[in-house]
Amino acid sequence: MWRSWKQKQSKGSEAESLPEETGNLERVRGSIGDCIDFSQIRYPQEKRSCRYDDLPTFPIRPNFASFENSLRPASQCVVFDGCPEDPYHPSNTPIYQTSTFVQPSSSEFGPYDYTRSGNPTRTALEKHVAMLEHAAAAFAFSFGMAALHTVTRLLKQGDQILVNEDIYGGMHRLLTQDCQHNGVQVTFVDTTDLSTVAKAITSKTKLIHTESPSNPRMRITDLRKLAVLAHQHNVLLSVDSTMMPPVICQPLLLGVDIVVHSATKFFSGHADCTGGLVCVRDPELAHRVAFLQNAEGTALAPFECFLFLRGIKTMWLRVNRAQENAVQIAKLLSKHPLIKEVFFPGPGGCSSEALRIHNSQSSGPGCIISFTTGSVDFSRRLLDASRLFKTTVSFGRVNSLGEMPCTMSHASIPAEQRTLPPDLVRLSVGIEEVRDLMQDLQRALDFASSQRQIPDHDGYDSRFEDLPVVPRLPPDIEETHTFHRCNSQDTGPEGVQTFVPLTASVTVALVAFVAGGIMAIARCRN
Repeated sequence: MWRSWKQKQSKGSEAESLPEETGNLERVRGSIGDCIDFSQIRYPQEKRSCRYDDLPTFPIRPNFASFENSLRPASQCVVFDGCPEDPYHPSNTPIYQTSTFVQPSSSEFGPYDYTRSGNPTRTALEKHVAMLEHAAAAFAFSFGMAALHTVTRLLKQGDQILVNEDIYGGMHRLLTQDCQHNGVQVTFVDTTDLSTVAKAITSKTKLIHTESPSNPRMRITDLRKLAVLAHQHNVLLSVDSTMMPPVICQPLLLGVDIVVHSATKFFSGHADCTGGLVCVRDPELAHRVAFLQNAEGTALAPFECFLFLRGIKTMWLRVNRAQENAVQIAKLLSKHPLIKEVFFPGPGGCSSEALRIHNSQSSGPGCIISFTTGSVDFSRRLLDASRLFKTTVSFGRVNSLGEMPCTMSHASIPAEQRTLPPDLVRLSVGIEEVRDLMQDLQRALDFASSQRQIPDHDGYDSRFEDLPVVPRLPPDIEETHTFHRCNSQDTGPEGVQTFVPLTASVTVALVAFVAGGIMAIARCRN
């Protein structure tokens, strides 16, 4: 919209703007100012009156803290131009795969000089995230832990940080084995109880960090009231909102100062890249975060930025579908006699008061469900028997996942310090057909409750060994090729099936066959 208006101006169009267009234009101008051609910004060095270190360490971009986007969340994920100044107007943001940028002259800097400090692809991602989160600025890091570490670097020796007692295992390790060694006092509190938090605040408290819902017990914190309490004591409030992406929750609008995401989860959605995000609503705080990102070299690389920009386009669709599936899965688990307790910010998964608070600050329950079974062995058999819920750490991808936090994602927390039941199972519900997921989960529950042996392969390992193969092989190779399992009598120790070793003559024949095929393809291409 802004670009089309600028084009009209350059053509000298005298046509009057529609009232709606004028109103939109004024809102944009009020948010990002009149000077939007950021590619033309220069930093002269010869007559510079400030110190070099006082110059911005990140490229100039709009402040979206007060931006009023008339589009709905699904459209906000798609309607965004990451490179409006590009003269070729590409449909997708290009990957600026370069380490350095040529400067206008030896006496002045352009908007970019070195990719550690700034890169157009990363700026595009950071702008889009800032727009979604209503942040003054957002910053992309190589990992979610790098983002969390940068937040802790806002503290200095002698400062105190209050942290939700039910916290991600990696953050617990960072706080107890890094921050404390650097002189930062770490205190774990129950942030769902504001009176407990108030009693823990001291004159040294500079930051409160929490999750809502918490990972993995799904405990709900009233972020609005916690922000008011923190600000009454001049304390910053940081929220790890990885479980609640901006399409369903925007903590900065609730009074939170810092929002952190492991972008590896919902921003990617496909488990093909790693990254972290820090979003802030105060411009001065943005300068400090940007300084740390540049000084410590933790920024996200251009190619990963491109992948996240692509992932954002489908984030609303993925999250919405996964949420719908999760609600059905939670209902199944809450009614199953073998499940002891379900933790989920939806009906049947938390108290009515917690659900009220969550619904007041989020537009959906998310897609993470935790539950207990009463038996560690039962929980393990349940995960091992599942065919669609793959056993792995992380969450937020299109595929459904399952894990046991005490031995996987939160294993770094010493057993005596954990607040998690050892039989706890965490599911990340994906976008598959929900009837398939429910059928798989019911089947896994049946296996876990019986003494039947769990099959190693049950049709969903994508090996398809029972199908014929293509291309058709010559007869002398077909009889002994390695693409099929041996007969039942060809077994190793304890009945484990083995593969027939190829003889030297068959190996030579197979190599010759493959080589001949490659040469034939080469001739066709030439």
